[in-house]
Amino acid sequence: MREAAFVKQNKEKWIAFEKALDRSASLSSDQLADSYIQLTNDLAYAQTYYRDSKTLEYLNSLASQAHQKIYRNRKERKNRLLGFWLEEFPLFFRQYQPTLGVAFLIFAVAMAIGSLSALNDSSFVRLILGDSYVNTTLENIANGDPTAIYKSGGKLGTFLGITIHNIRVAIIAYALGVITSLGTAYILFSNGVMVGAFITFFYSQGVFLEANKQIWLHGSFEISVIIVAGCAGLIMGNSILFPGTYSRRISFMRGAKDGMKVLVSTLPFFVVAGFIEGFITRYSEMPTALALLIIFLCFSIVIFYYIIYPRILYRIHERKSLPPL
Repeated sequence: MREAAFVKQNKEKWIAFEKALDRSASLSSDQLADSYIQLTNDLAYAQTYYRDSKTLEYLNSLASQAHQKIYRNRKERKNRLLGFWLEEFPLFFRQYQPTLGVAFLIFAVAMAIGSLSALNDSSFVRLILGDSYVNTTLENIANGDPTAIYKSGGKLGTFLGITIHNIRVAIIAYALGVITSLGTAYILFSNGVMVGAFITFFYSQGVFLEANKQIWLHGSFEISVIIVAGCAGLIMGNSILFPGTYSRRISFMRGAKDGMKVLVSTLPFFVVAGFIEGFITRYSEMPTALALLIIFLCFSIVIFYYIIYPRILYRIHERKSLPPL
């Protein structure tokens, strides 16, 4: 059977089951279990004939949600938070990795534009970062400490202030998805331009390595998860633009819910980034090798959690879902 015919034949059943999961309190466990058995049969068929297809990915995601609904017990409820971070969210997020790629592309292009603009127009940095910041940083560079601005203020106050600020930016990036993906794209783009100009400013002053080894201690987490928050906003925005088989209202509700899950996943990273900026970045005398190691580890953690780990979990779950021979 062709994949299109297979989808057409079963689409209404899958959508009905998916909606039933969202209101599972009105269904008995037997009803859910019966529907789950039918779903796993369809999943096994898709694994045999439509490998690496969107249909297989959708069915595997739906089967994963159903499994969690049916087999959750009291002990699992107690470990619900841990289960969210270690299994539920990574499996869920795999379907949105292409959207994360789009968010990254928007940010990267904006960074390049900000960098080129700063290289070709010295006044551009002042326009983006403000005269006060630029003048203060120029004084710090002249005094031999380009990142001295990170030493001002108390450690705890800096930690709380930066963490709250970054979470606020992430919430805005998500919330602007309500006016379609263009709102979130604007936030990603404007922040990308700012980061590009910011980095290039230190390059133009001849302190690129010295400044960036400190800035990216917290920036590795901070910038990475702002892009992830942008992904959350794009998910909600795309649900309005591309409702698919759902009504636009239902699609929006699903997109908002899925985007919120992605946004929530960023919170621990913002807390760690704020801690690093408040308590670690201020130590400009840190050996370069140590600073680069921390930066590498931070980027690696983000890449592993949002890109590599979901794929590993998906393959493990896919193998478990195969029917016995």
